[in-house]
Amino acid sequence: MIQEQQEEEGGLPPLRSDAVILAAKTKRGKLCRVIDNTVSAPREELEALLNDLIEQEHFGPSGLSVAGGNTISIGAPQSAHVQLGGNIYRMIVVDYEARLEEF
Repeated sequence: MIQEQQEEEGGLPPLRSDAVILAAKTKRGKLCRVIDNTVSAPREELEALLNDLIEQEHFGPSGLSVAGGNTISIGAPQSAHVQLGGNIYRMIVVDYEARLEEF
């Protein structure tokens, strides 16, 4: 129960009040953003990450299935690890938002 209070919907840690948020538009004109919830990534690196995610069309609802599964989950979070500056971060992409968290 305590852990449920400490996580946002979707299992993400709460958004810090001082989180760094950069916004832009996708190729289709939808608002998207990168959120540094660690407040430690260099701004230039965040801008480059946002531009790369837009260029590679990573934003928007996606459909994923578990390997060998018979169902597809629409809008399921995708996660990866990225290195910005000298640090490695956990990146979670949900729809039009990419959030960096501690690794």
